[in-house]
Amino acid sequence: MDKEMARYIINYFPNLLTEAEKAARKHHTTLDKHYFSSQVPDSNRIKLAYKKGWLSNDPQVIDLLKDGYDAFELNVIQRILTETPEKIYFNNCVKCGRLARTPYARQCRCGFQWHHIIQAQFRFESAIQITGRGFFLIGTLNKGEVKQGHYIDLIPIGLNCKPRIESIEFALKRHDGNVWDDMALKTNELNDEQQLYIKKTGSFALPLDILNER
Repeated sequence: MDKEMARYIINYFPNLLTEAEKAARKHHTTLDKHYFSSQVPDSNRIKLAYKKGWLSNDPQVIDLLKDGYDAFELNVIQRILTETPEKIYFNNCVKCGRLARTPYARQCRCGFQWHHIIQAQFRFESAIQITGRGFFLIGTLNKGEVKQGHYIDLIPIGLNCKPRIESIEFALKRHDGNVWDDMALKTNELNDEQQLYIKKTGSFALPLDILNER
């Protein structure tokens, strides 16, 4: 496995790392900063880094980095691909087969692009499971048009899936005396683990693409 693929997985699917692996990654990144790489680092900055949790003195975390960061990345990727390969989405170009820069890129470095599959962009705010009715992703429509049968691209939030939209409803919201309708997208294609993950994720800064094909 090359470094490009390893960084792709670690950068865009960090939810698949264990807590110790996340701490090891943060520890390495902090040490790699300029003011920690000098021969005489600032002791106050080091104390602050430990206090903030940027550096770790946990033996398990330190042990993960004992063979260097490249070896750490390789071990993490091998574990993920062994335990949960289905949770990784490799966004390979259908023309040249090369891995795109990000899981949600719509253009390859070879020049081929597939922006045409995007029909709308949806700003995800929350999710709810309604007994007897299904699971709904609630938010606002940024642009475009959403239709039943379209697909929600959940890859940007760390899930390797594009569930089908079964129906579109509207949820009444109230805040500070204001009342408005949020859009609620129902899907039946998420398992319990995925639903729980989405609920914990909460609102997401980037809009999610609504696609007309998977």
